[in-house]
Amino acid sequence: MNSNPSFQEQSTRPLKSSGVGLPWHVAIIMDGNGRWAKKRLLNRVKGHERGMNTVREIVTASREMGIGILTLYAFSTENWQRPKYEVSALMNILRRFLKSEQTEMTKNNIRLNVIGQPDRLSANVQKVLFETLELTADNSGMVLNLALSYGGRNDITQMVRTIAQKIITGKIDVEAIDEQLIADHLYTAKLADPDLVIRTSGEMRISNFLLWQIAYSELFITNTLWPDFGKAEFIQILHDYEHRERRFGKV
Repeated sequence: MNSNPSFQEQSTRPLKSSGVGLPWHVAIIMDGNGRWAKKRLLNRVKGHERGMNTVREIVTASREMGIGILTLYAFSTENWQRPKYEVSALMNILRRFLKSEQTEMTKNNIRLNVIGQPDRLSANVQKVLFETLELTADNSGMVLNLALSYGGRNDITQMVRTIAQKIITGKIDVEAIDEQLIADHLYTAKLADPDLVIRTSGEMRISNFLLWQIAYSELFITNTLWPDFGKAEFIQILHDYEHRERRFGKV
């Protein structure tokens, strides 16, 4: 894991692949909204609202730079345990974001995808969510993959249940179980594994995020709080990734 305390805000070098090249799939644990608000003596909800502006900036930057899949850890299974007012505010922010970005996603050829348990979201959020999924279904420029009511352990648990049921009904044989079969039954079945995982706010943990899928992902931890994260720092992290050597356990 790397940290980046000496980040240069005005990094404007062009992106050129000189090592492993740019990542196809970037996954981000967006952390620090609450601390950003607390530092400014604001309500935590204000941090989440400011963080949504960062989402827009990073989605746009990813599309411009040719990232194929951008996965954002937007709401975890554990987040349901937060105070009701905060959960309600997060649902409203998500609904507004989806509605406001429908035109931009269509214009920029971005397809929305969701992993997790969207059926647990509030009804008004589900309505806009499925509307946006339908509107962007044919877009092919980039996948914006939102992890909503998502947890890595839940993902694996649901996979085990599904495969077990197929064994019981005779649809598959126990001997057929391999890593590919498991991957095909996760929420991310149709997506490549992340090449790069970024976590903001400096916390050194995965927080139940894509536990199977990030087995060989490159990790980058930045001390920057999510509302302060931006395109320039994102580009610098991608430069760092370009110069890494991915061996996947080999020499």
